[in-house]
Amino acid sequence: MKEDEETGVDGSGAAAVKAQQRTRPSSIDVARLAGVSQSAVSRAFTEGASVSKKTKEKVFEAARELGYKPSILPRILVTHRSQLVAVVIGGMYNPYYANLFELFTRRFQENGYQVLVFFVDHNEYFDDAIPLIMRYRVDGIISALSLLSDDAADECAHMQVPVVLFNGKRQNKWVSSICSDNVEGGRQIATLLHSKGGKHFAYVTGKETLANTDRQAGYIGRLRELGIENVTIVEGDFHYDGGYLAADTLFSGDVRPDAIFCANDLMAIGVVECAREKYGLDTPKDFMIAGFDGAIFGGWPSYGLTSVRQNAEAMVDGSFELLNHYWQGDETAEGALKLIPGELLERRSTDR
Repeated sequence: MKEDEETGVDGSGAAAVKAQQRTRPSSIDVARLAGVSQSAVSRAFTEGASVSKKTKEKVFEAARELGYKPSILPRILVTHRSQLVAVVIGGMYNPYYANLFELFTRRFQENGYQVLVFFVDHNEYFDDAIPLIMRYRVDGIISALSLLSDDAADECAHMQVPVVLFNGKRQNKWVSSICSDNVEGGRQIATLLHSKGGKHFAYVTGKETLANTDRQAGYIGRLRELGIENVTIVEGDFHYDGGYLAADTLFSGDVRPDAIFCANDLMAIGVVECAREKYGLDTPKDFMIAGFDGAIFGGWPSYGLTSVRQNAEAMVDGSFELLNHYWQGDETAEGALKLIPGELLERRSTDR
């Protein structure tokens, strides 16, 4: 049989190759069937590599027949780049995070990266996930959780893996953050509720995260500027059930609030439904309420929830850009903090 001009490898028939083939076909199997060298197979699957059109066609035809897909492991060993990005996410009980994950996945796949998902309990440090993530030789980490301990941040820096925190403000050479402007969002809600005639103000918190702290600070701070000192604060833990229980506390007291801000939309919906079911109260006639996130369900007609929409698309794009700057060796990305403005969505729940 005639030898391939690029390789000197004697070609074999498909039946012979398949008879010798392992469960998963390898580049050696493709080389045998195509009658080329293993290096020719590698070049055929490497963009920009030097290989003739004829050889490339033979390799691709053999690969199709055998069901061969090239492994990324050799490329990792040569380039030290895996094209893998870890996304650490929690709080999937909240549809906002499901949408966020979809946006992350689309954005990175469009740019040739694959996403590895690591779930962590919402509002917890993701330190325990770091050793597991590092096994995969990822090129970067995006954390939809804002919490990263000093030890975990140091470990990421030691491994020289760039990290972008979503709604966090921790920074070192290898850790950057991108945030919605939570303080300003809280201030906008306070201004709106006051301008609509609110008299008795309340805030339903999430757990102790930077986002919750900033939203509360903006809300309380702006109310004080407007001469409002007494604000009832009830913990709601970011869950629907937490909002429902918080409403029970708020509406069972002697003085019912008529202007309520919740740290996220999911809790605000819990407040609205408790008020309707247990107390016969509704928005905006009996009380005004606003949330934070701009989740899609808040806009449903039965709620018409006023909210501050986090610009998730801009935050996801900004996260990718920060990592890309690291990958390109741009030192301006080191320890960067990007602040993304939110958008106030006024709806029926505050329409007095």
